[in-house]
This record gives sequence, structure tokens and C-alpha cells, in this order.
Amino acid sequence: MTTHSETKFLPYTAQQMYDLVSDVASYPKFLPWTSAARIRSTTDLGDHVEMLADLVISFKVFRETFGSRVLLWSDDKKIDTAYLDGPFKHMQSQWQFVDVNGGCDVSFRVDFEFKNRLLQGAAGLFFYEAMQRVVRSFEARATEIYG
Repeated sequence: MTTHSETKFLPYTAQQMYDLVSDVASYPKFLPWTSAARIRSTTDLGDHVEMLADLVISFKVFRETFGSRVLLWSDDKKIDTAYLDGPFKHMQSQWQFVDVNGGCDVSFRVDFEFKNRLLQGAAGLFFYEAMQRVVRSFEARATEIYG
């Protein structure tokens, strides 16, 4: 299994960052390798919202669609994602946003494993760099929107 976690201070509010990351439909506008996003459904469950979403990931000859269950915890400023279907054996991620003086701490954690051993081996070679690029893309999007 491949895992990455980091916490970064950004000069935006926890609410702003929560809103940006929870806007899954906008991912193809700024997130690397994301060529399409489709929201299957959104269900208000009282203390949180459950979103079922598909992302199409394209990288060179690799093009895969995977589905996720995204749990949006607005009061806690937390987003949990669990894998539903696609090329992974396992995939989970979590975002947490906490207000601090002058901005917020953004914590991100992901772990996954591809079903295909060849893909898993390739992912291990560029995974850390790819996760850094993804996090930087959210940061750049925040600057663009909230600047």
C-alpha cells in the first residue's frame, strides 16, 4: 500500500479551503491528470452529506474511471473519501481544515493500492512527486479564487 500525509498552513479560512476541496465537479479545471468528474448523487444525512462521484484520471496511455464515496462533514471541516469501484484494490483519503491565526492548517492523507501490480509498481516511482503536485494544485486554485 502507498501512503502520503502532510499538513500545510495556508492564508485562507478553513471554510474557504473546505469549500474548494468539496467542489469535486470543478476538479478537471485545475487538478492534474483529472480529465472529467461526474457527481452521481448527493444525499444530506443530517450531520454530513454523502456524495457519490466518478473521476476520470488520464496519464499518458493510462485512462481510468474510479468511483468514490465522499463524506462531507461541514461542521468539522473534514472530508473523507472511500473507494467504490475502478482500478484500485483500496483507496482512502481524508482532508481536515483547522483555522489558526492568519489562515488555516490543511491536513491531507491518502493511501491506496492498485489492483494491477504493474500500475502499483509504477505508482510507487512517482507517487510522492504526484501527491506534491496535487496539493500544490489545490493551493494554486485557492490563490486563484481567494487570492
